[in-house]
Amino acid sequence: MTQQSEWQPRPAGWWERVMVPKLIGCACAQPQIMKARSRIVPKAEGDVLELGCGGGINMAFYDPARLKSFSGVDPSAGLLDRSREAAQAIGIEADIRGGVGEAIPFASESFDTVLCTFTLCSVDDQKQVLAEMRRVLRPGGKILFLEHGSAPDEDVRKWQRRIEPIWKRIGGNCHLTRPITSAYEAAGFKVGGGDKGYMPKSPRPFSWIEWGEARI
Repeated sequence: MTQQSEWQPRPAGWWERVMVPKLIGCACAQPQIMKARSRIVPKAEGDVLELGCGGGINMAFYDPARLKSFSGVDPSAGLLDRSREAAQAIGIEADIRGGVGEAIPFASESFDTVLCTFTLCSVDDQKQVLAEMRRVLRPGGKILFLEHGSAPDEDVRKWQRRIEPIWKRIGGNCHLTRPITSAYEAAGFKVGGGDKGYMPKSPRPFSWIEWGEARI
């Protein structure tokens, strides 16, 4: 894929525009999640794109000395200003744009690192987003990912399937049953340098996470 997609996002209702940003700001900054972020975000280097940068939650974990430039994409207008403020607070000059992962608003082969944390769960088309990340990544570059998704235990997956229809409506299209590492592998990436497991002190249907590096 060599050209930017013309993907059209689905319209956002009042709940997604107003309440989901508040929900994300609270749920995605819990201590166990922040600890998981601290394992993966500092590995970002070179020209960096953060997909789903809303709220600037990851900003505290970047190493500015390793960044040549920083860009971000998020569909939530309510979170974009927070991302810009968080970048400014640590002295990073940022190009943060509104947009969706299915049509990343940057040219092909623009980035050395693409960071994607707790984002693939809520996109409309996971395969398209993976294709777009591959498009904007330079040869030799890497994707750093941290996501929650489908658990390995059948008893937990049963609860994920039961909860997901309601959870998607509350949590801004957040899915509980999507594959993570295997989705990157199916998209043609080689995955390594990571791990997986349940976050402690968290309900198991919501707490299975996987993280690592994906390279072409």
